[in-house]
Amino acid sequence: MTEQKEMNKLFIGNLSWDTKWWDLKEFFGQFGEVAYASTAFDREKRRPRGFGFVTFINEADAAKAKEASADGQLVLHERPLFIDFAIPKDDADGEEHHHESAE
Repeated sequence: MTEQKEMNKLFIGNLSWDTKWWDLKEFFGQFGEVAYASTAFDREKRRPRGFGFVTFINEADAAKAKEASADGQLVLHERPLFIDFAIPKDDADGEEHHHESAE
């Protein structure tokens, strides 16, 4: 089975445990309008998991953010970010969802 990537949704890795969903929304707003941002939280261990997701209104803005990260220059909370297009999962267990409307 081929994995289908979501071209307007980015996986953001290597996050500081202090990074919140609103930090992602604000930081990635420099590339375009962010429809949704979330961070992952391990409910059993009661701590952040060090990754999150950012969904842009359009694919071109997501591509700009991914391209900007290619040289390792995107840094948030003193950590270089790993960015790739997200691959949908059937089960998002453990992901802390926070929706922010783009309106």
